[in-house]
Amino acid sequence: MVEMKKDVIVVGGGLAGLACTMKLAEQGYKVKLVSITKVKRSHSVCAQGGINAAVNLKGEDDSPIIHAYDTIKGGDFLADQPPILEMCLTAPKIIEMFDRMGCTFNRTPEGNIDFRRFGGTFYNRTAFCGASTGQQLLYSLDEQVRRYEVKGLVEKFEHHEFMRLILDDEQIARGIVVQDIFTLEQEVMKADAVVIATGGLGMIFRMSTNSTFCTGAANGRLYMQGMKYANGEFIQIHPSAIPGRDKLRLMSESIRGEGGRVWVYGDSSKKITTPEGKEIQCGETGKPWYFLEELYPAIGNLVPRDIGAREILRVCELGLGIDGKMQVHLDVTEMPPEKQHKLESVLDIYQKFSGEDPRKVPMKIFPAVHYTMGGAWVDWPASDDPDRIERYRQMTNLNGCFNIGESDYQYHGANRLGANSLLSCVYSGLVAGVEIPRYLQSLSKGYKDLPSSTFEDALAKENAFKEDLFNRNGNENIHQLHEELSDVLVKNVTVKRDNEKLKETIEFIKSIRERYKNIKLDDKTALSNQTYILANQFKYMVELALVITKGALLRDEFRGSHFKPEFPKRDDESWLKKTIATFKEGADEPEISYEKVDIRHLKPIQRDYSKAKRVKPHLENVPDNIKLPI
Repeated sequence: MVEMKKDVIVVGGGLAGLACTMKLAEQGYKVKLVSITKVKRSHSVCAQGGINAAVNLKGEDDSPIIHAYDTIKGGDFLADQPPILEMCLTAPKIIEMFDRMGCTFNRTPEGNIDFRRFGGTFYNRTAFCGASTGQQLLYSLDEQVRRYEVKGLVEKFEHHEFMRLILDDEQIARGIVVQDIFTLEQEVMKADAVVIATGGLGMIFRMSTNSTFCTGAANGRLYMQGMKYANGEFIQIHPSAIPGRDKLRLMSESIRGEGGRVWVYGDSSKKITTPEGKEIQCGETGKPWYFLEELYPAIGNLVPRDIGAREILRVCELGLGIDGKMQVHLDVTEMPPEKQHKLESVLDIYQKFSGEDPRKVPMKIFPAVHYTMGGAWVDWPASDDPDRIERYRQMTNLNGCFNIGESDYQYHGANRLGANSLLSCVYSGLVAGVEIPRYLQSLSKGYKDLPSSTFEDALAKENAFKEDLFNRNGNENIHQLHEELSDVLVKNVTVKRDNEKLKETIEFIKSIRERYKNIKLDDKTALSNQTYILANQFKYMVELALVITKGALLRDEFRGSHFKPEFPKRDDESWLKKTIATFKEGADEPEISYEKVDIRHLKPIQRDYSKAKRVKPHLENVPDNIKLPI
């Protein structure tokens, strides 16, 4: 008798979700693909600059080992190293895969895929498609998934939002509750494994580079159902975005990768401290001062994002911001036309929203919330540990619930190298696509063997919460609460952090949580009700805001995207560990614990970007039989 293959639900239609869906369908599994928007409009489409892979087509002696070294170092040694090594070893094959799919990579005159530099590295290892790389990768994967959709192996549910994970009596995932965001009707979807690929949480901060549906609510819902949330305090701030009243629009790192320069007008009466602790003058008064190039002569404008964001803030706090505001120049006016052409789409974005042509007038930019380092805690099998219970890579602590892409915490640590995001999303999706079949084979029964009450009870809980929201009759406005929450987070929990302010922020978030109980929806229609959708999401956004802020309060050190001036040193003795947040029903705050970081390949070293050097690093304990997921 041929065993019937079990069903899988994938929530999220970006790069991670599509890569996982493709991999599962290749193996004959039926996938229900749920997306809050049209798949081709998923947030991955907004990624501009490129995808990293050490293919070494520029003759620089680059290698996946050096890529892994840069990634581990760039993350300030706060990510488990074996998964990073495997990701970097797989990266060249991922580029080959997209090339076979017909992805429109930029080419050299010889016809080879072109590669550019990105932050935190001395090598040209970033493949790109003009300045719309995410879009082209997403479209390539979508075409592959459509092939399996035609064959009946993939069924799409676009404009549906994940509301709840359905767990059976043994706490094994057996499906989800979803909501149609047009009709607001909720229903059950059944499966024997669930994959969450819902992206980051930029909309908790509201003023970010993220799309409006990157609320983090899916992870918040899972967190309140018992999922561990890791490294919440690490929020990546991108150095260059267009300041705006409605949101902040990304100006890709590819601009600096192609030679864009950051500057302000100098003031010789002011001084700033270099990374070596030396005080220097802030340029010559009235003339352009290229401060990143002076402070970090080895790497200049391509410092890692956490460093770039901090230095721009420091310069602006000295009163050197352009026009007296919190902004600096990002200048491409002296860039050759052929290089400007490579950046055409991103330069057009600046011109559209500022009214100025960046080819002629230097851009005005400032750091913005961009990427989520923290996310769902996911496992990877430590096969060399005989006491470890068998688990599955990319699976959360909730059995049968996997988490991939930007919504998990793996691969980046305390800071993400530019152009590693698209790589980690695709890679984690492929890994889950390999691990899920292994997991499904271990199940002794499927969702069809469960009583109907398992699914009916979950649906009833979500319908009851929906009814409660519509019936609330207080005096608080959900949009006002969101604005107040985001304002305090941007002010106190982004680039620079202060313990007293963090304590105040935690208490303020708790007050927001109480005020939320007293909201009244200003729109009570039953169709396409955006106010209700935000109100439903907001409960879970608030809980993740507490996770982020409490994790930041407790971590008294300077590491990656976590910057406390009163603790100016990285403290490996006390803080070489990952933050794990757990939700406890009835508790006022998250329960915080810590987990060791696996540093088997590279012992922590200082992140020094002041001296120009290319190294051929040695990683310890590298196995010679790594099985890649592609």
